[in-house]
Amino acid sequence: MKIALVHDWLNQHGGAENVLEALVDMYPGSPVITSIYAPERMPQAYRAWDIRSSWMDRLPGIHSRHTPYLPLYPLAWGTRHLRGYDVVLSNKSGFCHGVDVGEALHICYCLTPTRYLWQYEAYIEREAISPPVAAALHPVIGLLRRWDYAAAQRVDHFIAISSEIQTRIAQFYNRDSVIIYPPVETARFQPADHHEGYYLIVSRLIPYKRVDLAVQACTRLGLPLKVAGTGRDREKLESLAGPTVEFLGYVPDADLPRLMAHCKAFLFPGLEDFGITPVEAQAAGRPVIAYRGGGALDTVLEGETGVFFDTQTVDALCDALERLEGLRFDVDRIRLHALQFDTAVFRRELASFIQARYDESRR
Repeated sequence: MKIALVHDWLNQHGGAENVLEALVDMYPGSPVITSIYAPERMPQAYRAWDIRSSWMDRLPGIHSRHTPYLPLYPLAWGTRHLRGYDVVLSNKSGFCHGVDVGEALHICYCLTPTRYLWQYEAYIEREAISPPVAAALHPVIGLLRRWDYAAAQRVDHFIAISSEIQTRIAQFYNRDSVIIYPPVETARFQPADHHEGYYLIVSRLIPYKRVDLAVQACTRLGLPLKVAGTGRDREKLESLAGPTVEFLGYVPDADLPRLMAHCKAFLFPGLEDFGITPVEAQAAGRPVIAYRGGGALDTVLEGETGVFFDTQTVDALCDALERLEGLRFDVDRIRLHALQFDTAVFRRELASFIQARYDESRR
């Protein structure tokens, strides 16, 4: 099979790019088709890839601030024509599923239906967009939704990263999908022979991650909490924190396994499409306290690998922390659960799915 990999943009590194890296490893030499590419903002290894950006790459300031250009992405992708491929695999959270694939089989690995279109009210609240600007954007959002929906109908097969995303694909695109969980490098994380009594968060410090709940709950209960990560909310979070909360700032990847293995439990108070960090914590044998929603419903087993809380409030998280204090967990059971999300499982299931759908298309 001749495969092209399609990715929305390459000017920031996060979970979507972790998936892309796994895809490039699976299909080495395949071109990576994208809208913009900022080499200086991406890992050095990307410079060895065959990355092909669009005319949007030349727009002023787009590498540092691409969101103001969102209305142009459908135009860029809708006029992008790929020819000569057997399979086009799009790794999508934005608009890249709208690419013209010609006669190729189009499989979309859907990280989420375009969030700022279909969850617009939550998006503008999270990004603190002023009411006049939000109102002015409504007609544009309506047009973009129609384009996004039509583009989704041209995809041959959808893959969802979680049950939450499978539900959204059905709700917003009226399409069926299968679930293949994103790759997690579980081998990097190993259980320790003891924990050191602290609770842990590893997260960007931005509003929707709800780190504020963890900071306030641990402050109220006098529990030790380590917060690893940076972001625009740090100053605000520090103002909420008591003496038992420690802000570590940026923690190198090499230091995360030990930090995970020695925590008492990992806190995951936000609503995420999937959430890799709770799986990493479980790979290290540590239980997770998670908000009952999103990807955590797929990755955490209540009473076996962690506990849930039902509302995103300090009171609810305090109750979960107190419940966990009285529970005992089997470290080996927790780690075994995490292994089903390993990168090897992702590679095997995705390769099998692509080959089967390709074979069907040729009959």
